[in-house]
Amino acid sequence: MKQQIPEDGTLLPLMEEFYTIQGEGFNTGKAAYFIRLGGCDVGCHWCDVKESWDAEMHPLTPSDVIVENADQFPGKAVVITGGEPLIYNLDYLTLKLKERGILTFIETSGAYPLSGHWDWICLSPKKFKAPRPDITPFANELKVIVFNKSDFKWAEEYAAMVSPTCKLYLQPEWSKSKEITPMIIDYVMANPKWEISLQTHKFLNIP
Repeated sequence: MKQQIPEDGTLLPLMEEFYTIQGEGFNTGKAAYFIRLGGCDVGCHWCDVKESWDAEMHPLTPSDVIVENADQFPGKAVVITGGEPLIYNLDYLTLKLKERGILTFIETSGAYPLSGHWDWICLSPKKFKAPRPDITPFANELKVIVFNKSDFKWAEEYAAMVSPTCKLYLQPEWSKSKEITPMIIDYVMANPKWEISLQTHKFLNIP
């Protein structure tokens, strides 16, 4: 029987939660509690958490329990990721986190309507299911995964849609990093509005 996920966001399919160091983008190096929600239909073939795609595989967990778990750690910042977290209404979860004085960050493809109360929105657009145009103005950070040379032109298309204050990052896809990273270095040197994001958690061998 398919699990019924309430529209008010009080129960969410939780794949995993853990305290670690943020490895990518603007908040790299900061202690954060990661909340990974199950469910995604964006379908990136290079996704390194394909086990997150099927929401049915992950238990519905009370958002209040997730908040309690996050509040046990000294780093008062939460990263909500997936899967694609905006499949769900995140208003309740983020409101309860902020009531505890916890900063709320999200990593999203932007393919679903924006919900939640956020201190930082990382938009990581995917070709497989494009972001909604009503989300791009709210992005604090645009992080484009570069898999091949054509992704630079695609990244520029989204850079033109975000706000002037949005931070711009190019990140090599991990399996092709040896090939792609030199291209990103050259591109950023020629186009310094961009910065390089690396998956530092993989170099550090942490979650």
